[in-house]
Amino acid sequence: MLPHEKQIQEYEDTIMQFKKQQVSNPLLSESEIGHLEKKLSELKEKTYSNLSPWERVAICRHSARPKALDYIKHLAEEFHELAGDRLFRDDPAVICGFAKIGGVKFMLIAQEKGSDTESRVKHNFGMMHPEGYRKAMRCMRLAAKFNIPVLSLIDTLGAYPGLAAEERGQGWAIAQNLFEMARLPTPIIILVIGEGCSGGALGIGVGDVIGMLEHSYYSVISPEGCASILWKDASKNEMAAKALKMQAEELIKFGVIDDLIKEPLGGAHHNPSQVYEDVKKYILSKWNHLKQIPMEKLIEERYEKFRLMGKTKVMEVK
Repeated sequence: MLPHEKQIQEYEDTIMQFKKQQVSNPLLSESEIGHLEKKLSELKEKTYSNLSPWERVAICRHSARPKALDYIKHLAEEFHELAGDRLFRDDPAVICGFAKIGGVKFMLIAQEKGSDTESRVKHNFGMMHPEGYRKAMRCMRLAAKFNIPVLSLIDTLGAYPGLAAEERGQGWAIAQNLFEMARLPTPIIILVIGEGCSGGALGIGVGDVIGMLEHSYYSVISPEGCASILWKDASKNEMAAKALKMQAEELIKFGVIDDLIKEPLGGAHHNPSQVYEDVKKYILSKWNHLKQIPMEKLIEERYEKFRLMGKTKVMEVK
């Protein structure tokens, strides 16, 4: 239960107690219980329609929110994983492989955070090392070779910031991916399913279309990191979350992303099956559009798309 859901939970518990009481000693009529359920529905609508940016970050980070492996399991009829970067080792923070979704073959690149303590440690909380970015690019080159579209699922706090990662060329690996993805001769679909922070996300985030789930966020830095830098106080994360304008509605206005995929009331974890269905429809619809665009035009439009990001209006000073 998240802080903003406390009143909702109390209401649900009360209704549940009344329903149990009805079995042995009825206290309310069916119409009265129906009235309570209607009030609960109205409370949910009011609560979830007035969420602050920080409350939406909390939804994005909910432990039960579907992760990359959940999407792979529920979207793909077939999945064959590919491992290793052919230089150093495999990076479990990113899952790569051939996937068949709705009968269409994709090269799937997905950052996996893990769902419990053991899996989070195994997948390094979705924070990729240089070998992870090199593995992703190796698989993308393979996709281009066999004319297979790339599907990238983003969910990370950022690239791993450790000394060993820097020694193995973390910055160079991300930069190389940006360079090669910008001109990769195959369609690329990007989907932010959770957190999308900094170069850690952008390193597998250059594509022809970029979609986001409603309560995901995509930002140059986490709210806590922003607060620590700007105000020297990580507790000002709510202020930072609002200032960063990192939710899908704002990012569409800025031209950073293209589409918002609605989530069930309260977040994806409340009805994962509906989210899987909506995401699958989105992926296939975008593929049906992209496959009709000549490759030379597709690459040029992809390049221009990212060149125009951050465009500002210059005012003449008299």
